[in-house]
Amino acid sequence: MPSPAADNLASADLSSIAPADARVLSKTLFARLDALEEGTAEYSYVRNTLVELNLALVHFAARQFHSRTESAEDVLQVGTIGLIKAINRFDPSHGVEFVTFALPTIFGEIKRFFRDTTWALRVPRRLKELRLTLDKATADLEQCLGRPPTVAELSTHLHLDAEEVLEGLGAANSYNTLSLDAPFEGTDRDDALADHVGFEDHDLELVEELTTLQPVIAALPERDRKILAIRFGREMTQREIADELGVSQMHVSRLLARILAKLRSHLTPQ
Repeated sequence: MPSPAADNLASADLSSIAPADARVLSKTLFARLDALEEGTAEYSYVRNTLVELNLALVHFAARQFHSRTESAEDVLQVGTIGLIKAINRFDPSHGVEFVTFALPTIFGEIKRFFRDTTWALRVPRRLKELRLTLDKATADLEQCLGRPPTVAELSTHLHLDAEEVLEGLGAANSYNTLSLDAPFEGTDRDDALADHVGFEDHDLELVEELTTLQPVIAALPERDRKILAIRFGREMTQREIADELGVSQMHVSRLLARILAKLRSHLTPQ
C-alpha cells in the first residue's frame, strides 16, 4: 500500500509542481520503484505517479511539432507512451538525470508516429528513413553545387548504390497522393485528373481472343499445332518452316491459310 508521504503527493496537483521539485521527487520515486516488485499494486501506483509528475516533458516535446496537421491530442498520447517507455527503462544507478534520458525517448516516439502516419501509401520503414537521408543529402549538395544533385552524385555522397538512391527517390512519391477528382492543370475546361489518366488498351481484345481460341487450338492435329508454334512462337518465316518440315513453301502457305481460317471462323459471328 502507498505510504502516507505518497498519499500526500497523490492528493497534490502534480501539474502545478515546479520542474526542479519534480526532478527531486522523481529521484525519490525511482529509488522506491527500484525496491518494489514489478506487477504489484504499489509498483503500478508509483509508476503512474511518475508519469503524472513528468507529463510536462511530453507537453514540451509536443510543442516542438505544433506545425504538424495531426491533432495535438494524438501527439500527446504518443508522447506519453514514450514517457512510459522511458520510465520502464530508466536506471538511476547510471547517474543520468531522468530528463536527459526521457526526452530523446519521447521525441523518438513522436517522430516514429509521424513517419508511420503521414505517408499517403504504406512503405517499409527502411525506405522512409532513406527518403529522409536523401532529402538532407540533396539539400546539402544543392547548396554546394548550386543546382540539384544527380543520382550519381547522391550515390557517391551517401556511399550507396545508384539503385538504392532511385528506390529512395521513388519512395518519396508515396508521401503524398493526388485525388483523381482533383482539377486537371493545363486546361481551361472543368476536367478532372481521372479524365486524363489511362488509355484504351487494344491488346486486351487479343487476350480475350486467345482465351477463346485455346480449346480450338488444343483440338487441332499435332502437325497444325506445331506449325502455329513455329510461326507465332518462334516467329519463323514460311521458308524457314518449310525447311524444318521438309516440305515446300507453297505447301506451308496453304497449311497456314487453312489453319488460320479455321481459327478465324471461331472468332467471327456466324
